[in-house]
Amino acid sequence: MLQLQQFLLALTFYTRLPGPQSQDYTKLPEATVYLPLVGWLIGSITALSFYLANLLWPQVIAAIMALIVGIFLTGAFHEDGFADVCDGFGGGWGKQRIMEIMKDSFIGVYGVTGLILLFSLKISLLSTLSPTIVPLVLLSGHSISRLSPLLMMQRYNYARENDSKAAGAVYQPSLRQLLVATLVAVMPLFFLPWLCLLAIIPLLAVNGYLGHYFNRYIGGYTGDCLGASQQISETVFYLSISALWIFI
Repeated sequence: MLQLQQFLLALTFYTRLPGPQSQDYTKLPEATVYLPLVGWLIGSITALSFYLANLLWPQVIAAIMALIVGIFLTGAFHEDGFADVCDGFGGGWGKQRIMEIMKDSFIGVYGVTGLILLFSLKISLLSTLSPTIVPLVLLSGHSISRLSPLLMMQRYNYARENDSKAAGAVYQPSLRQLLVATLVAVMPLFFLPWLCLLAIIPLLAVNGYLGHYFNRYIGGYTGDCLGASQQISETVFYLSISALWIFI
């Protein structure tokens, strides 16, 4: 029962999908370990949207439709973090200035440029893969990429001090919780050819570098950093699958 409550809490906070009206948001930190399972749900819906759209329109349109559905379901939660990180680390010098820029509600040229390039790359990759495999790639990508924030949270400290709005980011998953989350995150990959499991390697490498980079410049991570890690990991996964598909 407790596990179901925590999953519903994560679902309500990290998506726009409806959930129970009265929830204990003080338990949100522990609920973050259900992010990969939330990814299963988001990935399933975006995969279905791609499949249906591809029946009516060219594949590139279906890829765009899938991205739109994913953004609608999450409220651009992770994309917003990615844009803030682009602005903060692109235009800031020193921890204090980087943190100030990331907290600013306005989006700058680095954030806009980053989002344009990110979406362009996703659309290009999803529109050039075999249409029969894209739904499974979307399901896997949404699930495995949501493991990346948990890995960062487990290894590094939260960089902001006295930030009451960051409850969901200030938590260090136990090794047991991380193991369970990892098993959930990688399960969709077993629906793909076995060679696709190799896509985990560049994803982990890039996420490891991101964590090191954030820790070096701001002494840890913020909620925006976690959102950026999910978006970058998802894109790296699509890139890796596209490259590996040559050998399948």
